[in-house]
Amino acid sequence: MYLLRELIRLGARVTVCMTEHAGHFIGVLTFRTLSGRPVLTDLFDPHGDHAVEHVALAERADAVIVAPATANLLAKAAAGVADDFLTTVLLAARGAVLMVPAMDGGMWDHAAVQASVRTLRERGVVVVEPDTGDLASGLSGQGRLPEIEPIVEALRRALTRVKDLAGDRVLVTAGPTREPIDPVRYISNRSSGKMGYSLAAAALRRGAAVTLVSGPTAIAPPAGSTFVPVQSAEEMREAVLHHLGTATIVIKAAAVADYRLRETAALKIKSKQSSLSPELTPKPDIPKEPADRRPAAFLVGFAAETHEVAAQAAAKLRAKGVDLVVANDVSRAGIGFDADDNEVLLVDRWGESRALPRGPKPAIADAILDRVIALRESARVRTP
Repeated sequence: MYLLRELIRLGARVTVCMTEHAGHFIGVLTFRTLSGRPVLTDLFDPHGDHAVEHVALAERADAVIVAPATANLLAKAAAGVADDFLTTVLLAARGAVLMVPAMDGGMWDHAAVQASVRTLRERGVVVVEPDTGDLASGLSGQGRLPEIEPIVEALRRALTRVKDLAGDRVLVTAGPTREPIDPVRYISNRSSGKMGYSLAAAALRRGAAVTLVSGPTAIAPPAGSTFVPVQSAEEMREAVLHHLGTATIVIKAAAVADYRLRETAALKIKSKQSSLSPELTPKPDIPKEPADRRPAAFLVGFAAETHEVAAQAAAKLRAKGVDLVVANDVSRAGIGFDADDNEVLLVDRWGESRALPRGPKPAIADAILDRVIALRESARVRTP
């Protein structure tokens, strides 16, 4: 149900197909209401409007996702059994097929289940591995249904047929930094890291080798990326410079602290102290250093602003020596920090500005990469 909600939020047109056993857990009406479309159940229902549509549906669909995929379903799909609507659709599918297994006990590790998974993968089916944790039976092990985010990301990868960043090495920074005041307090900001992580995931889907340098977030790094966790601005600077050497695209999406304390207290500052007036000093200018040290890379900076967004973006473009600035108004509700959506202005060093309308951050990430590729291919930008 939550997967269906997220797919619809992202703009997908979803048709739900339920097996007989699925109907024991959740009603058809729920899925029909959420999807706004008929729910397919009985292959041989003479009264159903879609009773003979399994082949046409399978050929039209860009992707078929089975979530959860039981051990029984995996075995039937691997053997080519088609005895209900779902398995018939799977056999006739022409688009991407994703299986999201979920099962209890030690079933996932059973040789028969693993043989089914190997067979499906050899045929090009994407199998999203189940999570490890507490299971419905009270046991603990691998078999939990994965969270929604990795399922959706696997779908995006399966649907991304054009690998237009193959051969590129993309370095992305994301999230906030933390500047310590004492052993228990720090200065930070509201960045969630969602935009940077979306950019890293999009670059991976499009064939790039991705290094993600991230401050503290609650997001799992995209599978397949080289993940470098950091805390402070100085740690982020050192990580960026360490991984900069072979980068062809550098995307500075992190919200790096502007200041750090000149001196950090070695012991916890007591709360009853009459006043706290830490002396601040400017942090190192991370966005400027890649331009000086790696001039062959295409450089993208971010500008989180609260007013005069276009003017601030143009000023940052000149000051930081980057090729493209992505600016947004973080004072607006529903976009920017810690939001699922974004709305940005792209300002490049050749004098063009393009507005990207509000949309989910993964879609904004792809649009930003589209612009990076277009600028590089226009022959107006240096090539690596």
